[in-house]
Amino acid sequence: MTTNSTNTTSISYRDAGVDIEAGDALIEQIKPFAKRTMRPEVLAGIGGFGSLFEMPKKYKNPVLVSGTDGVGTKLKLAFELNKHDTVGIDLVAMSVNDILVQGAEPLFFLDYFACGKLEVGTAAQVIKGIAEGCEQSGCALVGGETAEMPGMYPAGEYDLAGFAVGCVDKENIISGTTIAAGDVVLGLASSGAHSNGYSLIRKLIEKSGIDFESDFHGKPFKEVVMAPTRIYVKPLLLLIATLPVKGMAHITGGGITENIPRVLPTGLTAEIKKGSWTMPPLFTWLQAQGNVADLEMYKTFNCGIGMAVIVAEQHAAAALELLRDAGETVFHIGHIRAQQAGEAPTVVVS
Repeated sequence: MTTNSTNTTSISYRDAGVDIEAGDALIEQIKPFAKRTMRPEVLAGIGGFGSLFEMPKKYKNPVLVSGTDGVGTKLKLAFELNKHDTVGIDLVAMSVNDILVQGAEPLFFLDYFACGKLEVGTAAQVIKGIAEGCEQSGCALVGGETAEMPGMYPAGEYDLAGFAVGCVDKENIISGTTIAAGDVVLGLASSGAHSNGYSLIRKLIEKSGIDFESDFHGKPFKEVVMAPTRIYVKPLLLLIATLPVKGMAHITGGGITENIPRVLPTGLTAEIKKGSWTMPPLFTWLQAQGNVADLEMYKTFNCGIGMAVIVAEQHAAAALELLRDAGETVFHIGHIRAQQAGEAPTVVVS
């Protein structure tokens, strides 16, 4: 335990020697979760001042890829609902899905949990979710930091951030530079709103007055709106190892129309076909509650597509089959073509 002049107490759950009761209790609760995520390359994880990770020997010309993110205002709903068991999955997903688009295998993850006063039960739920996300993505939870900062956060609230480090052989980096007219855009289904657009979602929920416990297409509404972000790592690593993948886009803040352009070469447009995938009921409800125009929906939410994958036309059928066999719901949602004068790099057409 360290205390500085600003009365900030840090409980590092990488350090089993902290001498406060709450810190010890949290460490004991999260150790089994973290243990399940271990990889053989972890040389020193929870328990030391720093974590040691040996580079996997299968990489010949390794390039490290890193990503960091948080959960955003989805946390406000977690506080309101006292539901903390899935936001840790969200946290991991946002970083591992980001580094995945460049072809990187996630190797390890660290998190930062900050609160006014540590509530062991709540923190343990969050970190259990983080460990679950790490298991889903095959990366090791090697450490983290829990910071108590009295006066910084209201009672029962916390902030959450994390980062992932992955690796890809230099010659296998997916950069989007080979994308060409005629290529196919595949869309992998999302599990819901993931971790984006929640400032608007919370406003629409408040406006509607919907009961969080009410039935929403067979599930309580709270389960639908808090569904954790889908992690695409294992199926897409399998695809990358099997077929040439030209580009991928994680559909986060900015939605479909602002994320796909991030991987397109200049002069090309991704033409996305409206209705080519199943729009989950949550997005239909959100659009109706806010009278949101289609264009705004496509640039605010994932609208049911959590990851876009671009492959050559001759590989599209095989990619669809492989991903579906791996458990993904996949749609052929569009194609790449030459960009017309003054046209946006991604358009949604009827």
